[in-house]
Amino acid sequence: MVAETDKDLLSGGEGEEAFTPFPSSGEDRARQTAKPRTPQTLSPTYRLAYDDPDFLASEPMRGVRLQLELMKPDMALAEAGILSTVVLFGGARIPEPGHEPWAARNEGQAERLRANSHYYEEARRFAQLASQHSANSSGGKEFVIVTGGGPGVMEAGNRGAADVGAVSIALNITLPHEQAPNPYATPELCFNFHYFAIRKMHFLLRAKAMAIFPGGFGTLDELFEALTLIQTRRMARIPVVLFGKEFWHRVVDFDFLAEEGTIAPDDLGLLNFVDTAEEGWEIIRRAYEF
Repeated sequence: MVAETDKDLLSGGEGEEAFTPFPSSGEDRARQTAKPRTPQTLSPTYRLAYDDPDFLASEPMRGVRLQLELMKPDMALAEAGILSTVVLFGGARIPEPGHEPWAARNEGQAERLRANSHYYEEARRFAQLASQHSANSSGGKEFVIVTGGGPGVMEAGNRGAADVGAVSIALNITLPHEQAPNPYATPELCFNFHYFAIRKMHFLLRAKAMAIFPGGFGTLDELFEALTLIQTRRMARIPVVLFGKEFWHRVVDFDFLAEEGTIAPDDLGLLNFVDTAEEGWEIIRRAYEF
């Protein structure tokens, strides 16, 4: 007859991992470091495969790395209880009002970036509104702000959440001119990606709305990727809110696309143009009837 304590060990107590007679991968990794340093144990071929960074970074392991980048943030967000997000995109080069436009390449760009700095404040205010609703309605689990984790409008989004004591997510990407993540993102929800494709998936996997502020190639890429998925019904229709009516009407002539027949007239209804944080949040509020 098995003793009661042994039964508990075999079945695993409440809140504990089930018993296994096999050592964990972490235990085996620790044991490897205690082995004598010989030509054999120091050879790269002797490393445990999962503990060999050169092997994991090799060309044949690309599929594994793609899977890891999908799984690691997904597991962390699930553990944190994040149920849905509001995606906030916009230009990294747009400065906070009163700050010099570090990205300007000439005085004309500097003048325009200074003028566009009001979008930083609108993004910050919008994130405050979304995050306050998130905290009040779901304890910070629904409508959580997610940004690309960089400066400019992205910083404003994470900062707005921090202003009201709410969590926010940052999905950073490794770039040649990489900067550190902005300091306002919740550290436990700050991720780093090698693959743009997997990063884009994480932006949309939990998205209930998108807030798109003026930006460059990256912002346009992310906007049109989402619009394509919604238009083709590969993704649920969610509110897509574009901040800065004059900016967007100059950047893309959406009406012309409809006139030319390259998009359906009804596709214009996928877009909502606003100028203020309050207008943008009202569109999302009405869409979900809260």
